[in-house]
Amino acid sequence: MRIVFDARFTRTDHHDGISRYGASLVAAVAGLADVTMLISDERQLALLPDVPHVLAGSPLSPAEPFIARTVNRLAPDVVFSPMQTMGSCGRKYALVLTLHDLIYYQNRTPPSFLPLPIRVLWRLYHLAYWPQRLLLNRADVVATISDTTASLMSRHRLTRRPVRVVGNAPQASAVSRAPGGEPERSLLYMGSFMPYKNVETVIAGMAGLPDYTLHLLSRVLADRRAELEQLVPDGATVVFHDGVSDDEYNALLAGTAALVTLSRAEGYGLPVIEAMAAGTPVVAADTPIFREVGGSAALFVDPDDPAAFTAAIRELGSPDRWHRASAEGMTRASAYTWERSARQLLDAAEEAVRLYRQR
Repeated sequence: MRIVFDARFTRTDHHDGISRYGASLVAAVAGLADVTMLISDERQLALLPDVPHVLAGSPLSPAEPFIARTVNRLAPDVVFSPMQTMGSCGRKYALVLTLHDLIYYQNRTPPSFLPLPIRVLWRLYHLAYWPQRLLLNRADVVATISDTTASLMSRHRLTRRPVRVVGNAPQASAVSRAPGGEPERSLLYMGSFMPYKNVETVIAGMAGLPDYTLHLLSRVLADRRAELEQLVPDGATVVFHDGVSDDEYNALLAGTAALVTLSRAEGYGLPVIEAMAAGTPVVAADTPIFREVGGSAALFVDPDDPAAFTAAIRELGSPDRWHRASAEGMTRASAYTWERSARQLLDAAEEAVRLYRQR
């Protein structure tokens, strides 16, 4: 099977969630099928595997609806896009489009890195579900990354096409915990600082944890950082890293007491599975997606209750409880691999080809 993988949403400097998902998935699939990547900037190759590639237009270009003119010349059996916005006019191949989550229907603030015109369209797009239906129904098969999102798509009747899960997975950690090693009295948060991420409650919970340090790892805009710094309780220690490398992230995961996230909405929550794979316990918001990913291994708390967050961290202060959570997390994470995700993608691709040929 000849697969063209749309890698044009890969970042050029550092991965975000979708960029890492795409790069990891194409690397796994390339070992099982004939894969060619579409890129829009040769700098993206620094974050992509060594796979044949073709330079194409930006996915944000006004010419995007007609990208099939370029793709048709590659004669693929199927195209897989890790986004749902890939153009399809005049396509002569099967198509799998991906919807990661429905977060922006409740939280309409668009990612800040997008150009202003795109951010305006983003807000308008998420005022109703019918534009999403128009996009998804252009595919032969629609992929998503979790059963939770698949259920939401069904509830809102977002597509008439088959919906298949092509899951996320953790990166192979470069640093492993020493067996029986004791954690530092530190906590990690990895994620954006958009309002729905609810970092405010994590910071408020630090009022009862003066002997712990909270590390906020991701890049943060200066104005947003100033807002959050004003919320740090007296006596609490909160460190803003404003971005870390993969090696730094792995090293921090291997030493910390817990990864924490009280986000109210996620399509998957990759840091949760990454932490568990490293043997790091997780304290997470009690939401369906975190329940799906964390299973019985994570500690779940009310995302609006700082005291509950504090109590969960104190619970992990017991060495026996911490080691049990660490071991259960590693077992849970072992079920999520990129090889498994690649097989899921190939199954979705084969289904898409069959449906396309039946037209």
